[in-house]
Amino acid sequence: MSAPHRFDRGHTDDLMSFLAASPSPYHAVANTAERLEKAGFRQVAETDAWDAETSAASAAGSGGKYVLRGGAIVAWYVPEGAAPHTPFRIVGAHTDSPNLRVKPVPDLGGHGWRQVAVEIYGGPLLNSWLDRDLGLAGRLALRDGTSRLVNIDRPLMRVPQLAIHLDRAVNTDGLKLDKQRHMQPIWGMSDDVREGDLIAFLEQESGLPAGEVTGWDLMVHSIEPPAYLGRDRELVAGPRMDNLLSVHAATAALASVAASAATGDGTLPYIPVLAAFDHEENGSQSDTGADGPLLGGVLERSVFARGGSYEDRARAFAGAVCLSSDTGHAVHPNYAERHDPTHHPRVNGGPILKVNVNNRYATDGSGRAVWAAACEKAGVPFQNFVSNNSMPCGTTIGPITAARHGIKTVDIGVPILSMHSARELCGADDPHLLANALVAFLEG
Repeated sequence: MSAPHRFDRGHTDDLMSFLAASPSPYHAVANTAERLEKAGFRQVAETDAWDAETSAASAAGSGGKYVLRGGAIVAWYVPEGAAPHTPFRIVGAHTDSPNLRVKPVPDLGGHGWRQVAVEIYGGPLLNSWLDRDLGLAGRLALRDGTSRLVNIDRPLMRVPQLAIHLDRAVNTDGLKLDKQRHMQPIWGMSDDVREGDLIAFLEQESGLPAGEVTGWDLMVHSIEPPAYLGRDRELVAGPRMDNLLSVHAATAALASVAASAATGDGTLPYIPVLAAFDHEENGSQSDTGADGPLLGGVLERSVFARGGSYEDRARAFAGAVCLSSDTGHAVHPNYAERHDPTHHPRVNGGPILKVNVNNRYATDGSGRAVWAAACEKAGVPFQNFVSNNSMPCGTTIGPITAARHGIKTVDIGVPILSMHSARELCGADDPHLLANALVAFLEG
């Protein structure tokens, strides 16, 4: 007989639906906004003047607010009676994942094949994209200045691997992939490949007039849906866990905290914030990345809209804490020697606290204490992660957030396998454990 499930099946089911519905950062923020809207949040425009009602929850019960910019979203809830200098509690995450992105001139072909010209985004495991049924999703910019999301979520293209008969040493010498020559997907057959074919196809699929699309941000995705895995279904396999798993958990946590405050006495010692950025996988340096001005601008405007001064802004930032939530490495049973010998995070063992003394992660001792207190309050176990000294350590938005805004930041996340693969693996318990810890953190 299978062991009983310890995890919240509803939360994990919802995560899987979120992953499947979010093949691009633009879809991820749209789905996040939809969930926040259902929780009573309302969008505010960056181009509008902000006042106290814009920034805070109104007496009419309109709930929290959020700002959308491209593939990024910042949402916050100002509790009743909050002073302009009330500190922020922030959960930071990112919406982008390594993948293959369509070039400005996308139509390519030869030898009777129709192909799509793609550029490598971030640091994907290239081999994981081979021989998969791929769809196409992203954002279309229209002639009138608006944009439209597009998602061709059916088998459309494929990156075919070379047969072993033509590469006899592949299993002994390893697979060697050239990013330019070997990663261009096929999507049909033609001896007459013309510029504009792919975009004309997308216009037709989207019900748009010919010539309406003047720009695009498009990427391929595996159409295989997330699934439970294992004898007892204690594992989850799916795309884009790095880092939509954290975006989903943070969205659920913020909505929960706001609902509790609205139905209770309305008080919170902090202003809870969700900041989900784009472009983490290539350095975060963009207007929607963590190294851009988005978060700082939103937080400052929230302070000033509530009648605060620069002094209030300084006090609010000085008392703020950010959890940079991103996936981390679970110990790999086939490569255990690649991990630090005393730090072996396991799936379903709870979220991890990431530490690196060279500031690749932002965690310090006082930050660890904040995280430990949140986990203790939530009844959530946590694990520690450090990299093997002989291997370079990755990084996150954590150090960027700490340095750019002067905010104490702690790096945490969920341990997974196959990070940066087209299909990653986590424990089915851990997403809900993370969300519970984030609720405790945001509540203070």
